[in-house]
Amino acid sequence: MSVHSTSGVVAFSDTDASGRFHHTAAYRWAENTEHAFYRSVLPGVDIGRFPRRATAASYHRPLMAGDEYTVGLQVEHLGNSSITYTWTVTGPSGVCVRGEHTAVHVGADGRPAPVPDVLRERLAPGAGVA
Repeated sequence: MSVHSTSGVVAFSDTDASGRFHHTAAYRWAENTEHAFYRSVLPGVDIGRFPRRATAASYHRPLMAGDEYTVGLQVEHLGNSSITYTWTVTGPSGVCVRGEHTAVHVGADGRPAPVPDVLRERLAPGAGVA
């Protein structure tokens, strides 16, 4: 089930000295996709309430400045206060990056807090998602 996807073009500033995208760019693209999803479900959401707990990525094909890419974000696990996403960055020649990250929802006190009900409903298996 795809939760959300975004598309973009690799900016020159996303590349390193080799001309290929820098490995950290994929994390930014995935995070931007996650944040766009939150904003589509919870207008005015405080993005700072979803810090990272864990991240991982494997790199399969390079992307160069000017290449178009798409990030597809899916839910791997929905816990009480955390969401683990898997994501794929696809470019002109296929899958470029596969990654995952776990975000923990925190309350105003900075401690883990239950995932908001409206978000949980959108992430539940079989729910209509963007």
